Amino acid sequence: MVKSMRHMDLNERAVIKTVAANKELGRRIRDMGLLPGTEVLIVGRAPLLDPVALRLKGFTMALRNSEADHITVETEG
Repeated sequence: MVKSMRHMDLNERAVIKTVAANKELGRRIRDMGLLPGTEVLIVGRAPLLDPVALRLKGFTMALRNSEADHITVETEG
Protein backbone atom coordinates (compact mmCIF):
# COMPACT_ATOMS: atom_id res chain seq x y z
CA MET A 1 0.00 0.00 0.00
CA VAL A 2 1.36 3.44 -0.92
CA LYS A 3 0.74 6.36 1.47
CA SER A 4 2.27 9.44 3.03
CA MET A 5 4.79 8.78 5.79
CA ARG A 6 2.59 10.92 8.05
CA HIS A 7 -0.10 8.22 7.98
CA MET A 8 2.12 5.33 9.04
CA ASP A 9 1.21 3.52 12.26
CA LEU A 10 3.45 2.86 15.25
CA ASN A 11 5.81 -0.09 14.60
CA GLU A 12 4.97 -0.07 10.88
CA ARG A 13 7.77 -0.68 8.36
CA ALA A 14 7.89 0.83 4.90
CA VAL A 15 10.23 1.66 2.03
CA ILE A 16 10.49 5.27 0.85
CA LYS A 17 9.24 5.63 -2.72
CA THR A 18 9.43 9.37 -3.36
CA VAL A 19 10.48 12.64 -1.72
CA ALA A 20 8.35 15.38 -3.26
CA ALA A 21 9.77 18.37 -1.39
CA ASN A 22 11.73 20.93 -3.40
CA LYS A 23 14.46 23.45 -2.72
CA GLU A 24 15.75 23.79 0.86
CA LEU A 25 13.26 21.39 2.46
CA GLY A 26 13.88 18.70 -0.15
CA ARG A 27 17.63 19.00 0.27
CA ARG A 28 17.37 18.87 4.06
CA ILE A 29 15.15 15.76 3.97
CA ARG A 30 17.56 14.00 1.61
CA ASP A 31 20.57 15.09 3.71
CA MET A 32 18.97 13.30 6.67
CA GLY A 33 19.15 10.04 4.70
CA LEU A 34 15.50 9.90 3.69
CA LEU A 35 16.05 8.69 0.13
CA PRO A 36 13.97 6.48 -2.17
CA GLY A 37 14.67 2.83 -1.43
CA THR A 38 15.43 3.40 2.27
CA GLU A 39 13.55 1.23 4.77
CA VAL A 40 12.02 3.07 7.74
CA LEU A 41 10.29 1.96 10.93
CA ILE A 42 8.00 4.20 13.00
CA VAL A 43 9.17 3.82 16.61
CA GLY A 44 7.25 6.59 18.41
CA ARG A 45 5.01 9.62 18.28
CA ALA A 46 4.76 12.64 20.53
CA PRO A 47 1.55 12.98 22.60
CA LEU A 48 -0.01 15.29 19.98
CA LEU A 49 1.28 12.98 17.17
CA ASP A 50 3.89 15.49 16.01
CA PRO A 51 6.79 14.87 15.63
CA VAL A 52 7.20 11.22 14.69
CA ALA A 53 10.28 9.17 15.64
CA LEU A 54 11.57 6.84 12.99
CA ARG A 55 14.43 4.41 12.70
CA LEU A 56 16.51 4.04 9.55
CA LYS A 57 20.05 2.98 8.70
CA GLY A 58 20.82 2.13 12.33
CA PHE A 59 19.79 5.43 13.94
CA THR A 60 16.64 7.07 15.28
CA MET A 61 15.50 10.53 14.22
CA ALA A 62 12.48 12.80 14.65
CA LEU A 63 10.55 14.25 11.74
CA ARG A 64 7.75 16.82 11.76
CA ASN A 65 4.48 15.83 10.13
CA SER A 66 4.81 18.80 7.78
CA GLU A 67 8.05 17.18 6.52
CA ALA A 68 6.62 13.65 6.49
CA ASP A 69 3.80 14.87 4.22
CA HIS A 70 6.34 15.19 1.39
CA ILE A 71 7.50 11.56 1.66
CA THR A 72 5.61 8.71 0.01
CA VAL A 73 6.22 5.20 1.32
CA GLU A 74 5.14 1.69 0.39
CA THR A 75 4.09 -0.65 3.18
CA GLU A 76 3.60 -4.41 3.05
CA GLY A 77 -0.08 -4.30 4.00
